[in-house]
Amino acid sequence: MSASISPQAFIGEGVVLGDDVSIGPGAVILGPCVIEDGVWIGPGAQIGAPPEMSSLRQNAAWAGDLEHAGVRIGAGAVIREGAVIHQGTYRETTVGARSWVLNRAYLAHDVLLGADATVSAGVSIGGHCVIGDRVNIGMNAVVHQRRVIAPGAMIGMGTPVTRDVPPFAKVYGTPPRLAGVNAVGVERAGHARALADVLAAHYETGEMLIGTDEVPENLSTLREAIHWWRAHGELKPVSARA
Repeated sequence: MSASISPQAFIGEGVVLGDDVSIGPGAVILGPCVIEDGVWIGPGAQIGAPPEMSSLRQNAAWAGDLEHAGVRIGAGAVIREGAVIHQGTYRETTVGARSWVLNRAYLAHDVLLGADATVSAGVSIGGHCVIGDRVNIGMNAVVHQRRVIAPGAMIGMGTPVTRDVPPFAKVYGTPPRLAGVNAVGVERAGHARALADVLAAHYETGEMLIGTDEVPENLSTLREAIHWWRAHGELKPVSARA
C-alpha cells in the first residue's frame, strides 16, 4: 500500500485505508470508516465522529470504542481542510467516487453524496440527505435534513435548500426557486446540449417529473436520472421562479 500520511494525523481503530491515500496533518479519522484508493484528505479534516443525535450514545471512537454505521469515502475523492463528515446511524455516510468536499463543508449522519459531485466551501448538509451524481452545491448553501437533490443539479451560493431538487435543475435564492436548467451539466453528463431546453420547457409548465408516468419521449436519454429522482419516495419539489 502506497500512502502519504502525515505523522500528525490521527487514524483510529476500524479505519481501512486503500492504496495511494494522502492524509494531511491534524486530520482525525475515526472508525468504522473505509477510505478507498486515491483519496486525498486535507489538514484538519474530521471524519467519523458520532452522529449528532441526542438519542444515540456519543462513543469515544478515538479510544477504540466503535459504534454506529460508519463512513465511506469513494475512490479518488478529495476532502479539503477542515471538512467534517459524521458517522451514519443505519447506513454508511458516503462520499462518492471523485467527488470534492471543500474546506469547512459539513456532511451530517447518513448523507449519501454521489459520484463526481462538488460540495463547496462552507456548505452544510443535514442528516439523511441523498445527493445524486454530478451535483454542484455553491458556497455556504444549507441543505435541510432528508432532502433529495437529483443528478446534475446546481445549487447557488447561500441557498437554503428546504425542498427537493429535480434532475439538472438550477436552484437559488431565498426562498429557493427553480430558475432553469444546468445546461453545462447536461452536456458534461453526455447528453445533447439541446436537451436542456427541452427539460426547461417541462419545468416551466410545472411538470416536476414526479409520479409514475412514462418518461416523455423527448427526455428519453434522461430516463436514468428521472427514474432515480422518482424512486426517492414522496418528494416535495422546489417551486419554479415566479
